[in-house]
Amino acid sequence: MAAFVLLHGGGMGGWTWKYVRELLEAKGHKVYTPTFTGFGERHHLISRRIDDAVHVADVVNMMACEEVHDAVLVAHSYGGAIAPGVCAALPDRISRLVMVDAIVLEAGESVAEALGFLPPEQAEEIRAMHARDEGPIGAGVPDQVRRMAEVEPQRMSPDRDRWVFEHLTDMPLSANLAKVRVGAEFVRAPVDYLSVPLTMMQKMHRRAAALGWTVHELGGDRDHMVHVGDPEIVVRHLTASRP
Repeated sequence: MAAFVLLHGGGMGGWTWKYVRELLEAKGHKVYTPTFTGFGERHHLISRRIDDAVHVADVVNMMACEEVHDAVLVAHSYGGAIAPGVCAALPDRISRLVMVDAIVLEAGESVAEALGFLPPEQAEEIRAMHARDEGPIGAGVPDQVRRMAEVEPQRMSPDRDRWVFEHLTDMPLSANLAKVRVGAEFVRAPVDYLSVPLTMMQKMHRRAAALGWTVHELGGDRDHMVHVGDPEIVVRHLTASRP
């Protein structure tokens, strides 16, 4: 049996892995679902001072306290910006990395700029404001997800769709603007990248392939929230033996 450490995406928390976690635990695996500072049930800690280093520490400290070794690290969306830092901090504890339609950054890049949310000049202006403890605190993720869903509904049952929106919280804007210290190019663990067709992550899919990672195209009527809409296919890949 394996140990899985599941990293969530923007506006979410450990809760987002509920259906994947249940399936993995039913197979006898050990599952850990940390929530990043300023997200989910830790939303009360949101501030302008939270960056990728804080979120890497969230995961590293959890793994140390829970004595997690030989782990499969799984990252969805924003979690992909954090996973390389965790791999670098705990190289002997990560056996494999699985990126689920996740963000792929190079060292020195930010999420907001890599995904085209903000032009570099505006991103730098807000970073300067945050350094003075001024400016917006949240990134406005729940409203953004709702607007996107109005244009392209999420591919999941109505019950799960409601469940997602009931649990969404904002995330620190500073986390989207932080220039990550450790990029995907430094990951040494074997990597599988799960890509889906209905997503804004096409650029990230190409980056994953360029890094030589094994890219699995899930295909079908699946979207960015595939771990909620179709957790079975995600678990199938998480538990598959690597060639």
